[in-house]
Amino acid sequence: MIPLAVTAFTATSAVGNGNAAHAAALRQGRSGLRRNDFTAQPLDTWIGRVAGLEALDWPQAFARHDCRNNRLAWLGLQQDGLRDAVEDAIRRHGAARVALVLGTSTSSIGATEEAYARLGVDGSFPPDLRRPEVHTPHSLGLFVAHALGIAGPCVTVATACSSSAKVFAQAERLLRLGIADAALVGGVDTLCGSVLFGFNSLELVSREPCRPFDVARSGISLGEAAGFALLERDGAAAAWLIGHGESSDAHHMSSPHPQGLGARLAIGDALARAGIAPGDVDYLNLHGTASQKNDEVEAALIAELFPATLAASSTKGWTGHTLGAAGILEAVICLLALREGFRPGTLNTTTLDPQCGPQLRLQGEYTPVGIAMTQSFGFGGNNCVLVFAQGARR
Repeated sequence: MIPLAVTAFTATSAVGNGNAAHAAALRQGRSGLRRNDFTAQPLDTWIGRVAGLEALDWPQAFARHDCRNNRLAWLGLQQDGLRDAVEDAIRRHGAARVALVLGTSTSSIGATEEAYARLGVDGSFPPDLRRPEVHTPHSLGLFVAHALGIAGPCVTVATACSSSAKVFAQAERLLRLGIADAALVGGVDTLCGSVLFGFNSLELVSREPCRPFDVARSGISLGEAAGFALLERDGAAAAWLIGHGESSDAHHMSSPHPQGLGARLAIGDALARAGIAPGDVDYLNLHGTASQKNDEVEAALIAELFPATLAASSTKGWTGHTLGAAGILEAVICLLALREGFRPGTLNTTTLDPQCGPQLRLQGEYTPVGIAMTQSFGFGGNNCVLVFAQGARR
């Protein structure tokens, strides 16, 4: 694979807005999880909620797009000079040559939930929610394209928890085939009743802050996040996307293959595209949701495939599991590891599951990171692995 320059990137989550807030939280071991106060009758759990969305100054020009998910997208777009970088790419390449590829699992379904909760006596949506733009899985893409003036291919990827990792692979294909000259990739997912009560019905939600790979883990903590990265063929880059691997094992609707066959394929393809061996990876951000099966399978796979020198961790103890935004959020964490020379540990975890090998690290450490990798595994066996490398220009 020809490497792609990551010329700008940012993330917003429960730990704060922008890259500096995330780097500081990771170094300090400061979690963004809090007791659940979402929905009228909140579940007994912990969540990674982004503060201030309800009071956000929403531009009147985007009134038809107003919903929690798009508000989080708008907040995320203000961070780390991201909008300026996109405007510059549009000036250099033309609006029609910049693609937009965004991942989300539920999009703006929270607005649709509210509309059904407030149906009129004739069964119609309330007047303030008669806005088709927010009642579609493509709501996020419609809004961001409108807000930034992007006129190239606009794609929504919805493959559950791998959604905003797969956007990197799709963007690489668009640039390689000459369909676009630059691509803004990212993902946004916000909390809503369908997410919280849906995962609770699957008995996957923990009543305590999540403890990835802990022998006593009891389930996931749900969160919300927005993240973006600008990819180009060349330029002064923060880092480089050097590999990606995808697979769909389709073993079960909500459980991974017991031997991790799909994940194994995605890892192998990502390493092959990057032209590296497992021992070349300095830091690996694991999917690590703190659910019983995911952590069991992922831990065994990493112990088998990678040398003991690898530092691997899950960062969901900081942010919660941000579903369709998890891929981009954890890609940004890998980019920060490259930039800061810091490999995060695994927050809240005290006693590792016996399946874990020496690669699983509980404490963060300062050390140069030349290559970082991230894994995202979604429901239905949708798997994606990304590899990033440090470097100013290649």
